[in-house]
Amino acid sequence: MDRLRQQLAFLLEVDRQKEIIRQTYLADGSRKETDAEHAWHLAMMCMILGEYANDTIDVAKTVMMVLTHDLVEIDAGDTYAYDTKGNETKRARELQAAERIYGLLPEDQGAYLRALWEEFEAMETPEAKFANALDKIQPVLLTDRAEGKSWREHQVHKDQIMGRNARTHEGSERLWEYIKEIIEKNVEAGFIRGEDQAE
Repeated sequence: MDRLRQQLAFLLEVDRQKEIIRQTYLADGSRKETDAEHAWHLAMMCMILGEYANDTIDVAKTVMMVLTHDLVEIDAGDTYAYDTKGNETKRARELQAAERIYGLLPEDQGAYLRALWEEFEAMETPEAKFANALDKIQPVLLTDRAEGKSWREHQVHKDQIMGRNARTHEGSERLWEYIKEIIEKNVEAGFIRGEDQAE
């Protein structure tokens, strides 16, 4: 019963992921997505787009990785991709969160999920590279469909997006080529600030 109690305590705790609001809007632009919705969408993307990974991946493992990679944000909070100051302390906050949240589970399960999170963060395996690629391109797809809403609100520059996506090609060259076209289209539309635009 102790094992079951620990598992249920973890499951109730991770329900809080539904409360974490990200800066990315839903595709229709009506509201911002939650962390839980983001994780679900990445899992769907992984199942549907796994064939475009540069290397053969274990899709089931990668789905588990994307479903659990942001659980640390229950404690650490969501750090906006282009928040320079927030990103300075992100790793330390997330490490502390990982210790507590994955520690709620029985030791074997907690260690497995913690290892998946560390693998995602290290971005060295084919699964982690593809999971990170999806994590970077999903906001681009949604923001493009929402007519650049969050890019316009935050006056995001093309070089910021390109910098954030510097390693996206390592997970999927094919998806990265497609995303680059979307980025260029939004620069031309004025939704993303170009290199020649002043602050």
